[in-house]
Amino acid sequence: VQLQASGGGLVQPGDSLTLSCTASGSNLDYYAFGWFRQAPGKEREGVACISSDGSTYYKDSVKGRFIISKDNAKNTVYLRMIGLKPEDTAVYSCATDPPRYASSCPKETEYTYWGQGTLVTVSS
Repeated sequence: VQLQASGGGLVQPGDSLTLSCTASGSNLDYYAFGWFRQAPGKEREGVACISSDGSTYYKDSVKGRFIISKDNAKNTVYLRMIGLKPEDTAVYSCATDPPRYASSCPKETEYTYWGQGTLVTVSS
């Protein structure tokens, strides 16, 4: 399985941005997907995930602003980000894992496949 993340860029505070993570490989319909980010000088953190059954989970600081969704026909997972803040600046990467939990997401260390990151910079 290979993952390709895209959609990053430079935006102003309050702007919106949608990241895409396109996967290639076997049937990924029931794979769990996660979005992670790593800001300069900080550890990587989970931002959002979608489980095998489509349940979604978010980091508290992005709830209500970020939406994760999945298009099985396109093998693509999206992260719609609205109301971006400077503290959202980071390299965002996606990961996926074969179905292991029905309605919960894998722990970060359990994800099997990782894509490269895409940089999101929020600055005025």
